[in-house]
Amino acid sequence: MDIKVLGTGCANCKTTIALIDQVAQAKGVAVKLEKVEDLRAIMGYGVMSTPGVVVNGKVVHTGGIPSRDKIEGWLAGA
Repeated sequence: MDIKVLGTGCANCKTTIALIDQVAQAKGVAVKLEKVEDLRAIMGYGVMSTPGVVVNGKVVHTGGIPSRDKIEGWLAGA
């Protein structure tokens, strides 16, 4: 599963990456977690509010830290 966290390095972006990593490890789901900080790349996804989360090429979340339940839902679709 390929997950990208879009953001310029704010605290919410860092928290989002850590939370996704924690949930994936707890669920035993293998993920490739990538941080995208380039503004052009972020805009390419149409994300105007960070952090944004892209799962397997599809934007699934923007603006704010996603809930643990939401992350579990993304991983369940793996």
